[in-house]
Amino acid sequence: MHYRNKVHWAFGHIGTHLIAGRYAEGSHKIIENDDCLLEDQECAKILSDIRAMTGQFKILSYDEKSRRGLLRRVLVRKGVATGEIMVVLVLTSPVLPGKKAFIKKLLEKNPSITTVLINVNTRTDSMILGEKTINEYGRGYIWDELLGVRFKISPESFYQINHDQTEKLYTLAIEAASLKAGDKVLDAYCGIGTIGLCAASSCKDIRLTGVEMNPASVADARANAKSNGLSKARFIAADATSYMIEASSRKESFDVVFLDPPRSGTTPEFIEACEKLSPERIVYVSCDPTTLARDLLEFKKHGYTPMYSTPVDMFPFTEHVETVVLLTRK
Repeated sequence: MHYRNKVHWAFGHIGTHLIAGRYAEGSHKIIENDDCLLEDQECAKILSDIRAMTGQFKILSYDEKSRRGLLRRVLVRKGVATGEIMVVLVLTSPVLPGKKAFIKKLLEKNPSITTVLINVNTRTDSMILGEKTINEYGRGYIWDELLGVRFKISPESFYQINHDQTEKLYTLAIEAASLKAGDKVLDAYCGIGTIGLCAASSCKDIRLTGVEMNPASVADARANAKSNGLSKARFIAADATSYMIEASSRKESFDVVFLDPPRSGTTPEFIEACEKLSPERIVYVSCDPTTLARDLLEFKKHGYTPMYSTPVDMFPFTEHVETVVLLTRK
């Protein structure tokens, strides 16, 4: 219980009454509930304090229909191993009335907060964060640790929400890879480099290449490699499929490929390029059994057979599951 290290609430109002909480499934109806059994309790307490303070500071919540108001959402992230906490105020404008007094009072109520940022989101879709983020207090990021490896986490970076189960998930993935000194390893869809750097820490003589489309995540991954003294790791900002096609055209090769794609899975072109790059082992970490099954059939067409799979309950009390699959060449 209380395993979610990333908690965000939407802010709105009914008449003159300010409301804040989570959206009901399949809608933008805000459900208020201060006692969610999944959310980190310290993060939830910070959000409750902010909700109370918005009234005291006369901060207007955003209305999706009229597109008026200032406060859209608040995002809180916690480094479970370090205790560091990030608060991101998602606003329609960079101007927050009484900003210094607001942040000062928030820190007085919650001295464990290590950084506060303002994110400006003027979009009309359901994206949580906009493109511009302003650091108002602290470093602008937090640190956490997985399997003894330190990770820098920025507001925009992807990071698994269940710390303890993530360590189990990555341990299974690294064991499946059977790494040995000198292996060339590709970490596709690498985010901030979590899987690849944990693998490199367990076997320091591997040569790691990470590929990720989000430039902010790549910047964090490079900082993480440097912070952990993993000098043989490099990270490239590119679409994973495009990189694989280019690498295969250059006749590159890898011994092991990790891939942890989004819920939509990977692409046929990525899988075809794997055949040309001919890694001995592919470790597929999936968050959707449907797209995983589809992709495994495609991998089989290109000479890779699933040897075993292991499910991991990353999101207890929900219907989602992660799966680690080892594939080898026929």
